[in-house]
Amino acid sequence: MIIERDISQLAVGSYVVSITKQKGDFKIKNSGWVRNYKAIEYLIKQGVLRVEVDTSKKLELDGKPTKKPEVSNQQSSKKEKIEPTMLDEQQEELPEVVSLKEKEPKSSAKTIGRNANFSERLIDAKKTFDAAKHAQSKILLDIKQGRAVDPEPIKELTNQSIETIFENPDALTCILNIRNKDEYLLEHSVSVSILISIFSRYLKLEKTLIQNLAVGAFLHDVGKIFVPDEVLNKPGKLTDAEFELIKTHATHSKRIVDEINGLSEVSREIAANHHEKINGQGYPRGLKHKQLTLYDRMISICDIFDALSAHRVYKKGIAQIRAFAILREMASSGHLDPTLVDQFIRCLGIYPVGSLVRLSSHRLAIVDSRNPDSPTKPKVKAFYNLRQKVFTVAKDIDLSNSVEECIEQGVRADEFDLDMNKITEFLLMEG
Repeated sequence: MIIERDISQLAVGSYVVSITKQKGDFKIKNSGWVRNYKAIEYLIKQGVLRVEVDTSKKLELDGKPTKKPEVSNQQSSKKEKIEPTMLDEQQEELPEVVSLKEKEPKSSAKTIGRNANFSERLIDAKKTFDAAKHAQSKILLDIKQGRAVDPEPIKELTNQSIETIFENPDALTCILNIRNKDEYLLEHSVSVSILISIFSRYLKLEKTLIQNLAVGAFLHDVGKIFVPDEVLNKPGKLTDAEFELIKTHATHSKRIVDEINGLSEVSREIAANHHEKINGQGYPRGLKHKQLTLYDRMISICDIFDALSAHRVYKKGIAQIRAFAILREMASSGHLDPTLVDQFIRCLGIYPVGSLVRLSSHRLAIVDSRNPDSPTKPKVKAFYNLRQKVFTVAKDIDLSNSVEECIEQGVRADEFDLDMNKITEFLLMEG
């Protein structure tokens, strides 16, 4: 099937047919597979905004196509070799993306360090996020087809994310806001793994422990593969029977994780207990405060926060600052640990990096970085005029040094009929 996608949604392994929208006059030599992230970056730099993708043709991470490309009617009957990249013949061929079993070059963590600008951080964060989604997809397929799950790729990816987070705690938070509602199951588990890693570092937990927590979070929802899609994605209120069916995913997750060799007890524990509540009203076992470890209580906060703030096919996510308020409400009613909730909010910041805010100057801005001494006055990048409803030249503003500008409230892109992926696309072009 030929579909049109924003360049920000293009992934390694996609088969690009043509460019449909751009800011220049760049042309691809022929249709072909995107074999590496540098090819995507190159297209972005050339001003490409949207492309047509053939979803029936995908490239596995080992470099072999899942479906042999068909010769179009316009081509000769003789089958021709597809170019390895979509770059013109003067462009040097780029290295292929590493397989999931290979380590990402150490230079990638350096690229996303504290001195990297917003565009560099976003591009590198997308690399990490997309690679993790590929791994999650393979895990779910292995489970569905009865194959043993190999934990090593998960450990490699989570370790890479943790190295990035230790270099720059805010480096990956920007990607949590750029999500595809049709890929919630994949993206949610990756996001919770990132969130618990960020939270754990904030709490100064030991790095090996953080790695084990990240792996458990990565696997915490694998049991949902056994819940029917029509129940999992049902809009509106679930019946009692449907809710009981949804709840079985936690038991399935525990069973699956227990069968994976080479996982720590901590990884298994938080995957099993991520829906338990300190008042004993959680599931599947109804454990209470003293029966839940610090790590059980941490993952439940990360899981709920991401579920509240992410879009799904049947519901819109809410602004992160509103999600924080709901976490506090749940803590005051006995569901979550109040101390940990407050620490989690301080960890991410009142206005998390990558979130949208409305400024007093009637502009939208994205939070670029935090000011630890002024948590309500982060550094932002203003990009949209709300009165004229137009994108403007992106402007960096340090709100801690501004006497005229302030944040009115945290918002979501869809409140203004905007798409977060398109916003990101624009900011990458501006960068």
